[in-house]
Amino acid sequence: MRSWFARGLAISLSLVGCSSGESGAPDAAESEQNGAGSLGVAKPSPDRVVAIGDLHGDLDAARRALRLAGAIDAKDAWIGGKLVVVQTGDQIDREDKDREIIDLFDRLRRDARATGGDVVALCGNHEIMNASFDFRYTTKAAFAEFADVQGNPPPGLPAADRGRAAAFMPGGPYAKILAKRPVVARVGDSIFVHGGVLQKHVRKGLDAINDGTRAYLDGSADLPPSAITSDDGVLWTRAYSEKTGASECAELSGALSLLHATRMVVGHTPQKAGINSACSGQVIRIDTGMSRFYGGPIQVLQITKDGLTALQEH
Repeated sequence: MRSWFARGLAISLSLVGCSSGESGAPDAAESEQNGAGSLGVAKPSPDRVVAIGDLHGDLDAARRALRLAGAIDAKDAWIGGKLVVVQTGDQIDREDKDREIIDLFDRLRRDARATGGDVVALCGNHEIMNASFDFRYTTKAAFAEFADVQGNPPPGLPAADRGRAAAFMPGGPYAKILAKRPVVARVGDSIFVHGGVLQKHVRKGLDAINDGTRAYLDGSADLPPSAITSDDGVLWTRAYSEKTGASECAELSGALSLLHATRMVVGHTPQKAGINSACSGQVIRIDTGMSRFYGGPIQVLQITKDGLTALQEH
């Protein structure tokens, strides 16, 4: 038995049970009409899903979280079989190993799919910030990682910034990797997003938000969708991860109803208490601040037919 099961924490996460993702599911026409699009159409849940929160440039934390999930071995090889891993964005900034983390998850996505599993890494606000040349949270070492990347970033950038700018600018090699990643994803009856999905985002059209972000990152659109850059956008809102009260829970319940989903899993806001739930289990907050920058615990969220469990290193 792997050690990560020994410290599984059933921390009030089973308030809303798992379902097969098929019962009461809307048809595609209904989902398209309310804006939910493909994310409003339920699919059968994988046997096991593990969600990982913000990593912020800490490669050691990323590897430990993936091993805790049962996804990789000591040599970083995929051993998860049909496991589905979802990482809720903000892989980069604050610590030094941004490039290695992106490369690791990109490679694991391919390896997982070859065995019937998947690795779904989302875009977070820091990924979009880097595509927009906002490097306020980038370390000197993380700039140096990209020094060999060639391209034509805007003039006026410091020489040390130009490799990273070439990598992440729309149409750049790392922006194209990020372009393959959704902003909002659905696995079974769970919605995964970095910040949170409000009802107005559903009505705007989640497929349009994902498609517009992809087009911005791959260089085929000039601007990102406003739904990913605004303060209450899907990457920035803290409505479900900070001071969540009755009004926020009502907003969440409405969004989940439009999506015909059971719960939302979010990152973005470090949780001092570790992984926890709110709104009667309709939102699970999984950003534990596991990066060395924050010093939080290595925890991941496991979702199976038997319920939800926070797994922690012992």
